[in-house]
Amino acid sequence: MVSTVEKPAFRAIDITLIGMFSALMAIGANIASWAPFLQIANVPLSMQTFFAILAGILLGSRLGSLAMTVYMLIGIAGAPVFAGFSGGVGVIFSSTGGFILSFIATAYVTGKIIESTVNPKFIHFLAASFAGLFMNYFIGTNYMYLALNVWLDIEMSYGAAWLVMIWFAVKDLIFTVIGAIIAPRIYHAIKRPLVNTNKNVKNPI
Repeated sequence: MVSTVEKPAFRAIDITLIGMFSALMAIGANIASWAPFLQIANVPLSMQTFFAILAGILLGSRLGSLAMTVYMLIGIAGAPVFAGFSGGVGVIFSSTGGFILSFIATAYVTGKIIESTVNPKFIHFLAASFAGLFMNYFIGTNYMYLALNVWLDIEMSYGAAWLVMIWFAVKDLIFTVIGAIIAPRIYHAIKRPLVNTNKNVKNPI
């Protein structure tokens, strides 16, 4: 007879990783706040996209997107975790608010691609990372265009909105490639002990 032990919705390690990546997002948002030369048009170059993609790869689509959701909710609640040590629901309605929302989709899509591969190789991590990067800019830039032209009453053409993001995209492309290079080693190091733990879930009686 075999009894199956029900797996909890969240393990201690899951909660720890969610908290860790929420904290990394806050750090990544403000890493350039003390260095003005790392800012373009008063907008800091952040590492949030890098950490959102890494969250999807290492935590998976479910936990990765949840970590990004927790980060967003912490900021909406008023904690100064957004870029420029800002917080509050008003940030979501700013021109860059779409990028905060996009981190959830970024982590989810990245994680889904990795999860769909039995034994992911570098090419899979690279493809997943670029898919996550695409989601980040597609959602964020389109939201910025709508925010400026609809409720912020600032006229900007659609092409200009994408042109503004070029410098940020170059930075994120570099970080995306770096992330795809270092992610496989971390991924397999984390997954190996988790697989061994899961094998012990079913205990023969």
